[in-house]
Amino acid sequence: MNIDKANAALDSVYTAETPETLARAYAAWAATYDGETASLGYLLPFLITAWVTRHVPVGEGPLLDAGCGTGLSGPSLKALGYSDIAGLDLSDDMLKIAGSRNAYSELKQAMLGGPLPWPDGYFRAFFSTGVFTISHAPAAGLHELVRITKKGGHAIFTVRDQVFESGGFQAVFDELEQAAKWRAVEASPWFRCYAIAEPDAMVKTFVFEVM
Repeated sequence: MNIDKANAALDSVYTAETPETLARAYAAWAATYDGETASLGYLLPFLITAWVTRHVPVGEGPLLDAGCGTGLSGPSLKALGYSDIAGLDLSDDMLKIAGSRNAYSELKQAMLGGPLPWPDGYFRAFFSTGVFTISHAPAAGLHELVRITKKGGHAIFTVRDQVFESGGFQAVFDELEQAAKWRAVEASPWFRCYAIAEPDAMVKTFVFEVM
């Protein structure tokens, strides 16, 4: 597997300046995304299942994979007993691959940061990895995700170190807490999101209970 090619693809998504540019970059990457991110040792789609299983009992749902990409998390959660999982992503090309995995009950094209096509309190929990990162979804997108999560449900997501401060994530966390929309449950230490490449790329997982 060509790690240089994978790194070039990463650069193309991290330097996208508009949603349209980002969508085109993922369309170009979709067919080789799984193998190339595996060559980098990308952990997040699989590791997030640990936090989901910690906070959401098996059999409860539906769950939303927010920014599901090619759907790498879905089969792992299905194997762990979660059968009602929806996915959303901005890339139709990625969603087609996600749909081929037979792990998602529904898949919708939408962009985090804009309105989402589900009613208030629809999901038992949402989880999201690699989406709140460089040139991707804004922190403000959390407001809509919380809206579509039921009271007593959970928000489980990673944030990249490089955007946590510059992207205003703490301010959004505080807004939602002060509005009594959620409360903090846990936060991981900063950890590497790639086991092989990108040793300086660090993320943190946050878990909130929706109120």
